[in-house]
Amino acid sequence: MYKNYWKPAIILALCTMLLACSRQDAQAEKHLDNPLSVHLAGKLTLTGSSTMAPLMQAIGERFRALHPNVQIRVLTGGSSRGINDARAGKADIGMASQALTDRESDLDGFLMARDGVGIIVNKDNPLTTLTDRQVADIFTGRIGNWKALSGRDAPIVVINRERGHSEVELFTRYFKFAYGDIRAAITIGDNQPTIDAVAGNPDAITFVSLGEAERMSQTGMNIKLLALNGVAASSKTVRNGNYPLSRPLSLVTKDLPKGLARAFIAFSLSPQVTDLIEENNFVPYED
Repeated sequence: MYKNYWKPAIILALCTMLLACSRQDAQAEKHLDNPLSVHLAGKLTLTGSSTMAPLMQAIGERFRALHPNVQIRVLTGGSSRGINDARAGKADIGMASQALTDRESDLDGFLMARDGVGIIVNKDNPLTTLTDRQVADIFTGRIGNWKALSGRDAPIVVINRERGHSEVELFTRYFKFAYGDIRAAITIGDNQPTIDAVAGNPDAITFVSLGEAERMSQTGMNIKLLALNGVAASSKTVRNGNYPLSRPLSLVTKDLPKGLARAFIAFSLSPQVTDLIEENNFVPYED
C-alpha cells in the first residue's frame, strides 16, 4: 500500500520538515502560517491528468494574481504521464487522478480532492441506470444493441479511453475485465473530446471524470450521467461515499518540494482554493 501521501491538514507541518537550501526557502520558513506573504518568481510545469488540468489552470491563475512574476504551464496527457514526468524531472509537479500504489513509492503524493468515474450517454438516451453486469456486458460486447436494455433498436457505440488515463485503470479493475476485452468503435484520450463525442452521438456510451461530466451537463451539454446500481453519479454521492467508482486527485513530486513548487502545492491544498475545487464538481479531500 502506498504510504507517501501528504494530506492537506498536515501541509504546514510538511513545510517545517523541508530543508531550506536557498534564500527563498529560508524566507518561506519565516512565513509558514502565511506562505503567500513570500515574494515568489519563476516557472512551474505541471503535466498529467486531463481531469485535473482545468482545476489546476484555475488555481494557477489565482496563484499568479498573487505572484505576478510566476509562470505556470499545465499540460495534459493522462495520469501516467504526470507520474512519469515527475519521476524523470520533466515536470515540477505531476497531476494524478488515481490512487498511487507501491509502484510510485519513490514519489511523494499530495491529496487535494476526490472525484469519481462516471458512465455517460447522450441526453436523448432514455436509459437512467445500469447494473455492474450490464456495464461489463456493454463494454465487452456481450450486449450490442440498446433494445436489450429497453432502449431504441440501435447498435451501442462504445467509446473507449486511451491507456494512461486513470479512468481506465479504475474502470477495468472495478468491472473486472482487461483493457483488451473492451470492444469499442473508437478510442479517445482526454475527457473533453470524449464528452463531445457522446454529446454528438445518440447511441454512444463511455466513461469519464464524473466531476467534469457533471459540470458539462449543468452547462447544457447534451449528455447525462447514468446511475450505477441505482446510485446516482454525482459529486454528492462521491462526497457521502455511496458512489463506488471514486478516486483521489493528487499532486505528485519526485522529492519533497522546495521553494516555488512547495508554495504552489501549499496554496493548492489550502482553503483559498476550496471554491475552485467545488466549482469543478470535485470534493475537497478533507471534506
